Amino acid sequence: MQPLDEIAQPGSRERELLERIDPHRLPRHVAIIMDGNGRWAQARGLPRVEGHRAGVRAVREVVETVARLGLEAITLYAFSTENWKRPRHEVLTLMALLEEYIGRELETMRSNNLRFRPIGRLDELDHSVQKALSRAVAETAACTGTVIQVALNYSGRQELTEVVRAAVAEAQHGAVTAEAIDEPWVEARLATSGLPDPDLLIRTSGEQRISNFLLWQMAYTEIIFSPVLWPDFRQADLLEALLDYQRRERRFGGLAPKAGVFSPPGTARA
Repeated sequence: MQPLDEIAQPGSRERELLERIDPHRLPRHVAIIMDGNGRWAQARGLPRVEGHRAGVRAVREVVETVARLGLEAITLYAFSTENWKRPRHEVLTLMALLEEYIGRELETMRSNNLRFRPIGRLDELDHSVQKALSRAVAETAACTGTVIQVALNYSGRQELTEVVRAAVAEAQHGAVTAEAIDEPWVEARLATSGLPDPDLLIRTSGEQRISNFLLWQMAYTEIIFSPVLWPDFRQADLLEALLDYQRRERRFGGLAPKAGVFSPPGTARA
């Protein structure tokens, strides 16, 4: 974690929130469903694509804050397989903004030791997008700081389907037995292999669902549904979410320390 003065200005609301955060209890991995771009634009009488443009600023601020806090990883849900159903001009704008973001931020990622990692069915994206992604991956491969993981053309169900296919293929070639397939075997074949599961998921805009995102990985993730539309999501909103996370008691299906086995019904959270 960097010095506080490098994260938030003294006397600001952000600094007050930052000073309340326990640096020893930060999540290792935060995932974000960046929702509300279209509604943000429509509320202002603008085309939906303007909401996506405005959302880039939120991406920059949140990524910068996460990196300065020293978190191990952040995963941004940028484009799902279902998003292909949107109007073609909106999809093209999203892809153009992605290329623009990579081009503008790549040097910043390198100079700040951030590693870029896209996940999803990348081979189905336009060639120019694939080229930009490959460049960002190659030029940040040696970086050892925060991993900026971006989910593009991603589907949690599809990810698990591909793991099943891999299991069948390996079994047909005698490379694995049914008894050898356990949770570590599955995790090693997920797109997120090598990273810890998200400790915290933030979904903006008030919607309360996970929308086919990291289905395996979020088995014990704490979830915060923020009412803030993504283009308006700022450092203070992220810090408030981290404080909320630190107020929660993570038991992973067990009991709290010193809790009795026969706690009265309704007094213990699952």
